[in-house]
Amino acid sequence: MNDEQINNLKTDIVAIGRVLWEKDLASGFNGNISARVDAERIVLTGHGTCLGLLQEKDILLMNISGELLEDGRVSTEKLLHTEIYKNFPDAKAVIHTHTTYTNAYFLENDLLSPRVFESKFYLGDVKAVPQNTPAVTDATPVIGQLKTNNITVLKNHGVVAMGKNLFDCFVLIQCLEEAVKVDAISRLYTKDEGRLPVGKAGKTKDDKKEAKVSKPRKYKLFSKEQINEIVRLVNDDKTLKELGEKTNMTMDLAVKLNETGQTYNFQFEKGRIAKVNNSDGAEFLISAPESVWRAVFNREIDPFVATTQKKMNLRGDFAKISKWYAPCSRIFELWTEVPVE
Repeated sequence: MNDEQINNLKTDIVAIGRVLWEKDLASGFNGNISARVDAERIVLTGHGTCLGLLQEKDILLMNISGELLEDGRVSTEKLLHTEIYKNFPDAKAVIHTHTTYTNAYFLENDLLSPRVFESKFYLGDVKAVPQNTPAVTDATPVIGQLKTNNITVLKNHGVVAMGKNLFDCFVLIQCLEEAVKVDAISRLYTKDEGRLPVGKAGKTKDDKKEAKVSKPRKYKLFSKEQINEIVRLVNDDKTLKELGEKTNMTMDLAVKLNETGQTYNFQFEKGRIAKVNNSDGAEFLISAPESVWRAVFNREIDPFVATTQKKMNLRGDFAKISKWYAPCSRIFELWTEVPVE
């Protein structure tokens, strides 16, 4: 990337900083923004800068090893940013802000499970990680959460999002702030005075008994045995049969493993799998690397969320498949009953 392209990245950071400021997602001298230049370099906002009043000179070029390549004082959160880029080669941008409502919610809760569809699609379950210092000194917990969700919360501190570009990060942060507001407002209308906060809901005795049930068999990822078990579960499921008939879910949905190109094409007729072949010419194709598929089958990430956050790639008309949201959600639930090794 040449100097002009690097300057363009800095201009983009100035612009997104202004949007964050205008949307009340940044305040004072809080927050920092970075973008990847290439495999070894990033640009990161400087220490003590205001995201709403950034200038190109406030954004500094540095190596992901931590070496500053321009004169200035870089953000104290450089460790957080550089560790994310080291661990996620596909990450092109990172934004960290101290959003008001999100911070307040996670002072009292450890988890947010959005109930509004758009938030569920973009966010999934958002978890908080411990944060005991003013700046991140150990990024390991953050990296762990970002493996299954492109946004996570630093308890007592703020929120961090990564994405393919700066706007992806902005949308996630804005969506989380709105989801928290909706959750707070919904509580004003509830008549259930005994309702527990979302992130602190306790387990009943029955829940604990269920937790002691023997673990299901694990399958080799994308093996014929795993696929055959998925077909059996789908075709034996009464709930899916009802949903499939009600929505007339008749379509081809293929899944593909990026590393090997291995593909299974499920041909659905009113929610039932009528046939499976290895063609990738399906109307809808979901492809992802091995690590993401493992997370999906092991209940660590929701496929809808993985698609909207671009951890998985969906080929096909998302608006069209959304009409089958209910049966597809049931299918994805059944997937998790076939965990992988």
